Amino acid sequence: QVQLVESGGGLVQPGGSLTLSCATSGSIFRFYVMGWYRQAPGNQRELVATSGGITNYADFAKGRFIISRDNAKNTVFLRMDSLKPEDTAVYYCYGKKFGSVDYWGQGTQVTVSS
Repeated sequence: QVQLVESGGGLVQPGGSLTLSCATSGSIFRFYVMGWYRQAPGNQRELVATSGGITNYADFAKGRFIISRDNAKNTVFLRMDSLKPEDTAVYYCYGKKFGSVDYWGQGTQVTVSS
């Protein structure tokens, strides 16, 4: 049974940095696409960044966030710099195997506040 487990969230001051990680368990097969989405209270879940055939970033993430992967271990990371209060959200790990359904982690809370 495949599970995605996020870690690395927490409280950080504006301008600070965090690195999120997502580990995969229960599978020997690689995800085709892995990435990160986020959802703030009252908002829809939105894309942050994905990595597959190409790397894709949301506009708000460009120049501040970096997504990286360890394909051999089915892990994905999100380095977040210059964090802003509006980055506050639950960040969800995402994975998709070729021709399969979407997989989601349980989320990790990121709070940016002074």
